[in-house]
Amino acid sequence: MQPSLRSTLSRREFTKLIAAGTITPELLMPNHDPTSARFADPTWAGYDRAVVLDCLASPGPFNVANATAAPLTATMLANAGKSGITAVNLTVSAGTFDQTFAQMGYWERELTAHADQLTQVRSVADIRVAKQSRRLGLIYGFQNATMLEGEVANVEVFYNFGVRIIQLTYNDRNLLGDGCLEPANAGLSRYGREVVARMNALGMLVDLSHCGVQTTADAIAASSKPVAVTHSGCRAVFDHPRSKRDEELRALANKGGVIGIYLMPFINASGQPRSEHLMAQIEYAVKVCGEDHVGIGSDLSITPHVVTPEYVAAHRAFGLERQRRGIGAPREEELLFVADMNSERRMEMIADHLLARGHSEGRVEKIVGGNWMRVFSEVW
Repeated sequence: MQPSLRSTLSRREFTKLIAAGTITPELLMPNHDPTSARFADPTWAGYDRAVVLDCLASPGPFNVANATAAPLTATMLANAGKSGITAVNLTVSAGTFDQTFAQMGYWERELTAHADQLTQVRSVADIRVAKQSRRLGLIYGFQNATMLEGEVANVEVFYNFGVRIIQLTYNDRNLLGDGCLEPANAGLSRYGREVVARMNALGMLVDLSHCGVQTTADAIAASSKPVAVTHSGCRAVFDHPRSKRDEELRALANKGGVIGIYLMPFINASGQPRSEHLMAQIEYAVKVCGEDHVGIGSDLSITPHVVTPEYVAAHRAFGLERQRRGIGAPREEELLFVADMNSERRMEMIADHLLARGHSEGRVEKIVGGNWMRVFSEVW
């Protein structure tokens, strides 16, 4: 047995290895051992019939350094198939125009190599095809807009290559507006308004997940179509900069949009979140927005996490390095998943928990995918 990396390397050395690409996705997120978990029998027979959409997830490594450094493994693909998820909003963006196309090229190769298990989604009809063929649909999405490089015309370039969701900012400031960690809290720029208008015209979903308060409000007002917060939470439940205030939630719902609740340590005050914390977030969002405007955007890989000492040390170093760079939100160095939902069937588990708490099957079906289908139909 090899000695633990945490016992042999300092935190600073870990950070250097991550930056250099020495620590790989496989180390950060080891393959899941299916014998390590026990799953209860499903309580909702409708899950396998439902269109299930996770509006931020990946069949591969996620929230790790060098996530696309290696091909998808057989375990990752198997978990995607077992998950019951119909399609995911997949982050394919990087910092620049060229880097983003390199990321998209990785996923194009994976789509070609695994055409019997994966399929690209460019329309609502494609989601239905994914469901019928029992393949995981990949919706190309961005978590920033820096790759537009100041050119509104590049929105159409990426649209033509299949991108259907663009998040206007990340945590920091870009040319469109301010992210949620930018203290100035400036609103949507004139250029940002031009990008929103072009996205509306083409049929691309405006995503405001990491945007600051004023940028979020301005973009909701500026958009002629429903907008989304694909992965966030309710700040009234737990005050975290990545989550949204009631004012933004109501404005989003009034525009016809949807908020996807994430499965992150940003949903509760302390300690690793559990299902009861996630339920509190979902139920509060339903209370403020209405049942037609709440979904899930887990911000996770479909493959469950296997927590080893190496995993914990590498993940903590990764989170601290992001904080040093000014792009890491509070608590990112903690374990980034809901403790008792660490399963490829987590969307089914969410449905079962909601049903057990008295929510109707119709509402549950909306939350696990129906609301996203409605928004996609209205925007795309």
